Amino acid sequence: MGLTRLSVNINKIATLRNSRGGNNPDLILAAQNAEKFGAQGITVHPRPDQRHIRYADVYALKKVLTTEFNIEGNPMEKRFMDLVLEVKPHQVTLVPDSRNNLTSNQGWDTVAHAHYLKEIISAFKEAGIRTSLFIDPKVDMVHGAREVDADRIELYTEAYASQFPKNPKDAIAPYLEAAEHAANIGLGLNAGHDLSLENLRYFQESIPTLLEVSIGHALICDALYIGLEASIKAYLECLR
Repeated sequence: MGLTRLSVNINKIATLRNSRGGNNPDLILAAQNAEKFGAQGITVHPRPDQRHIRYADVYALKKVLTTEFNIEGNPMEKRFMDLVLEVKPHQVTLVPDSRNNLTSNQGWDTVAHAHYLKEIISAFKEAGIRTSLFIDPKVDMVHGAREVDADRIELYTEAYASQFPKNPKDAIAPYLEAAEHAANIGLGLNAGHDLSLENLRYFQESIPTLLEVSIGHALICDALYIGLEASIKAYLECLR
């Protein structure tokens, strides 16, 4: 077990750019700077309405990124499937968000959607792309992810983040159980959603098998106050 890797989600930078049109801020430059400042990966989540990351951004990023490229999204959109299979990122994280979701708000039911997920995962793995499933911290969902041949799971951490200020031990408890089961059945473990400088260190120290966290909103907000470089370094420090 080594250090947990930090993948920076740059959706919010794209949101700011799109609010005025043009290319300010420059998404590609921001991604390259994030890598230069220590990010070990870049995450994007293109949605059908392209309200932040555009499909053209994904192709442009593929040409310049030197660290791990992680593309998130719902494979029920054929355009998303085609994009991932053409770009061939290091990892695809499958998220069951609907078209109108403001942000991801639930994990896969890996039991109810087992047949569908196994078929989708098979297509990505055949193309040499590591697959991760976004799931809630429930042992049966973890086990279901193994049954459909996912390489990793990404634990949906909104519940942890919301409960953490009141009772960290209670907040982390279901994640510890899910992480232990993932390790026992050979699933790699990622995590993401509402992780921040306030709650990240405790989460990582509690779960030593954690391979990667994907962080966007909180990190970009922190960057408004202390700068992108200082923000990335602060998150990396939490992971040490």
